[in-house]
Amino acid sequence: MTTFNFLHAADIHLDSPLRGLSRQDITVWERVRAATREALDRLVGLAIEEKVDFLVIAGDLYDGDWPDYKTGLFFVMQMGRLNRASIPVYLLYGNHDAQSHITKRLELPGNVYVFDALKPESFSIGELEVAIHGQSFRQRDVTDNLVLNYPEPSPYFFNIGVLHTGLGGMSGHANYAPCSIHHLKNKGYDYWALGHIHKAEVLCEDPYIVFPGNLQGRHIRETGPKGARLVSVENGKIVKCAFMPCDLVRWLRLPAALDDARSMDGIYDRIRSRIESAVKAEADGRLLVCRVVLEGRTEFHSQIVVSEDEVLERARAVALGLGDGIAWVERIEIDTSPKLTGPPPGPILDLLKLLREAENSTDLMTQIQGDIEKLVQKLPYEVRTDAEEQLLNLATEKNYAALVNCMVPYAFARVSELEN
Repeated sequence: MTTFNFLHAADIHLDSPLRGLSRQDITVWERVRAATREALDRLVGLAIEEKVDFLVIAGDLYDGDWPDYKTGLFFVMQMGRLNRASIPVYLLYGNHDAQSHITKRLELPGNVYVFDALKPESFSIGELEVAIHGQSFRQRDVTDNLVLNYPEPSPYFFNIGVLHTGLGGMSGHANYAPCSIHHLKNKGYDYWALGHIHKAEVLCEDPYIVFPGNLQGRHIRETGPKGARLVSVENGKIVKCAFMPCDLVRWLRLPAALDDARSMDGIYDRIRSRIESAVKAEADGRLLVCRVVLEGRTEFHSQIVVSEDEVLERARAVALGLGDGIAWVERIEIDTSPKLTGPPPGPILDLLKLLREAENSTDLMTQIQGDIEKLVQKLPYEVRTDAEEQLLNLATEKNYAALVNCMVPYAFARVSELEN
């Protein structure tokens, strides 16, 4: 067998809409908005620089139907760069870019080979002794185990299976094209190039079963380095399966312990130190978009809760003070608790008792439910169906008892501030 190398990418979600960011800082907003395109540009540049023999894209190239043709044209342009470098691309469509989901189509360069959506298809690269097998999604919700119909491995070839799958509902992702590691192993392929799960993971090394993760994190649930896998094969054996970062923006959750903070200024110093450390150790020169999680027991708990907007803006000022395009605070998450020196005053105890009894009060819960339902119905559909806020999630899920329990710390803080 010959020696070759290839790149395995997935879940590019080109021109995916932003979530979790507003236009409050237009420079940061524009940079994050363009990040999926720039990540694809980096992937193509990496393929050319490493002189790979081919590129595999295992689904969700797009994020759904395009508002116009610019998204498709950008992809065609990038594939043209690979065409000039004589690098073929084997493209499988996943649930976000299924035949039934994308209404617009553009002619792709001759170096791009798209897997059929009606049945499994195989492409052979004779000079490399490589066979690549896969099946695109015909519709968004594929519930069949596609692997069962994949062809037998080509004898004396290095066989790659390309599949977009939830693999049993990993990491909370929808279980599209369900299968198991057992099904994949039994196929007899040498490498499984998977897509759909956005967390990078090598599930097995005999054979290699790999999720490269998505190419660029798009919100706070997609934290850490994002990129593709560079795979090197010598005489039919994988000798390297290296993660290659392609992201331009890195998302992180940054816990900041406030137990020993002696002032609000001390709290902002703690936030600054935490962001500076993350920029040096984890951002790798990329724009760091972070959610700062304030933790610990602190005498400033009530002040933090009632001044959340001010805390957020001052934390953003801390990040911007590090330099242009270095860091941005997406949100402040408050997970502190009060450091009490004695029992709470009577009015606070009365309020806490009322809130804790609300769950067992049919009349009060009915009133709460009616008021909240009216507010939720006024929200745009995309806000209701893709909420990141805990309280909003509980409201849309109609879990009103849990919602009341989550309100207790905020109410406690508000009344405590009034008492002081």
